[in-house]
Amino acid sequence: MPFAPCVCIGIFLLPWFPCTWGKCIFDQVQRSIKVVSPPTGQYASAHWSLRETVSAENPASRSFKHKREQRHVESMADSQPIRIKTWIPSESPVLTESERERLMSAVNDAVNKVSNLLSVRRVTHSLLLNRDINKYCKFIWRNSSTVNHKKCGRANENYRFESCLGVIIPDEHLNGCAVYPHPEYPVPSVLRPKGMGVSETDFLLYVFTHNTDKCRAESSILAYAAHCQTDSEGRPLAGTMIICRETLSMERYTHEHFVQTVIHELFHVLGFSKDHFSRWKDCSLSYQAGIDCWSHGQVTSTDDMGQFRLYSPFVIREMQKHLNSTHTDLGAPLENKDAGSDGLSSHWEARVLQGSIMAALLVEPSLIRIDPITLAALQDTGWYSVNLSRAQSLVWGEGEGRQFGSVSTCHNSSTFFCTDSGLGCHYLHFHKGECLTDQYLDGCHIFKPLANASECWKEENERSGMDEWNGEIYGSDSRCFISNITRLNNATASTPVAGHCYRHRCTGINKYQIQVMDSDWLDCQAGKSIEVSGYQGFIFCPDNRICKYSDLLPPTSRQKANELLNASTYIESSDDDVMEKDRSTPHSSFMSRSFVTVSKAKVTVAAVLSIMAAYSLLSTGMHVYRKCLSVRVRVHAANELSYRQQMAPIQCISRK
Repeated sequence: MPFAPCVCIGIFLLPWFPCTWGKCIFDQVQRSIKVVSPPTGQYASAHWSLRETVSAENPASRSFKHKREQRHVESMADSQPIRIKTWIPSESPVLTESERERLMSAVNDAVNKVSNLLSVRRVTHSLLLNRDINKYCKFIWRNSSTVNHKKCGRANENYRFESCLGVIIPDEHLNGCAVYPHPEYPVPSVLRPKGMGVSETDFLLYVFTHNTDKCRAESSILAYAAHCQTDSEGRPLAGTMIICRETLSMERYTHEHFVQTVIHELFHVLGFSKDHFSRWKDCSLSYQAGIDCWSHGQVTSTDDMGQFRLYSPFVIREMQKHLNSTHTDLGAPLENKDAGSDGLSSHWEARVLQGSIMAALLVEPSLIRIDPITLAALQDTGWYSVNLSRAQSLVWGEGEGRQFGSVSTCHNSSTFFCTDSGLGCHYLHFHKGECLTDQYLDGCHIFKPLANASECWKEENERSGMDEWNGEIYGSDSRCFISNITRLNNATASTPVAGHCYRHRCTGINKYQIQVMDSDWLDCQAGKSIEVSGYQGFIFCPDNRICKYSDLLPPTSRQKANELLNASTYIESSDDDVMEKDRSTPHSSFMSRSFVTVSKAKVTVAAVLSIMAAYSLLSTGMHVYRKCLSVRVRVHAANELSYRQQMAPIQCISRK
């Protein structure tokens, strides 16, 4: 819980370290949700129709694989951005104007982002959800020889409504239901008439704002969700997201916290769920209405180390590209710490896909990426066409090879993992960090942002006194660099090696200059170290991190971000130095990593990190225990009882 007592070690005036991180328990509760699908033998009310396409090419002259690829293009040509409509039950507590604005702004921004990423073969008419026959029916005709086989023969007198994660679904959104009193007479007695449905909708999201028991249990919970209806192809059609009321008034949760929480939950309810893995399909051959998609078959299995991985076609392709591996069977690892009895999880393994929007931990919003591996998984559901060009760069582990992130290799100090304890920089270099582990890292250590005032890009984090001695500068164009410089006239002991904030500006791909207090702009050659006039010590220049990804910006205001983007696009005239826009095609000259070297009389990075670790250990006894100020986001999904036992009027807020 936020502000719970925990042990944190301060080193002189440095901020406190984070002690806990939020997690998502989606899998634990989605299993308890009764998902309703169309009645057997009937098309879903949300079924789509596809134009019959005929290739002029002789099919016999093509390979089967070529046929599938060709028809995939043809059948997905009609896909359009998914239309997610949000529906707000009127029984939600009345919100203040600021709370409502904060809620709808975050939900709308998240829905916009998801709609720009995912396309579907749209619902051709109004979306109608189905009723659960096992709820409204007391008796079903089971004799297969009767006319009314599998139809309801007697109504359940206690039937009142359908619900989705405790939210009552209005009759207007539902198909009707009827009973057939005699097995041989097809004339029904209507129990509930067919509703009007929801027009221009491909997915219906019920958004309920309430201070539920789960919200009260832990004040760090922002939201939780589950899906509850699918169409005949298994695609989710409706779900509910509970937004915890009290969090809307908490300043420590930013707009970006809410947006990324909603996106995380939306990806879960749209199909990134272990309950759906076995239902993922290849729909490339379903180019005529009524033809079923082909199952991918078993897409999850263990690798030679016992790690469960997701082996679906687009995921394998993107993993090969990301890790720069030609291994033909390189699946994406699933988290092992929150896995159920089946060994599966609906989250990526944190050691390998740290920073992904679908990792089990949601952390500082500026460090989360809507990554290509996650979007590839949504493509492999068979329900969506995904715009992979909109994926954000996943810096963690890029180009590191097939074995990256394994427990057997992560304990060696590298450009992504660290050893023991010490101070340094988070791998995106927006934050100062400490070498820590957590329950999802299996003992591996990484540099995590300090809990308080670790952001180099925040001017307000600048402090007097110590900053002047080590030359730190905070601001929107500042990044974290490992350094031990101190002014020559500093009479105190030498500065320990740690992460420090200095200004930077790009001059090309993986090329940049830095500036410390009272210095000129200095070339900082990636993979090397530099000295600064007027200071003693060294600054180490990270390789393949800074000025390589055009979509990595700190979460400053739009104006500042635009100014930074313009400033960082100053490129030398050589064609080889043009900053690339496409995260999937890094410049060939930067594919291999250079070892970090140090010029004469300079210590190596490995030695520096050792000194840093030793210094941290010696400092432990010198400082007091503090309460941990870190706040992280917990994302949950849970099944709850209906909040009202009677139908209530509702209002609709739509997004096309």
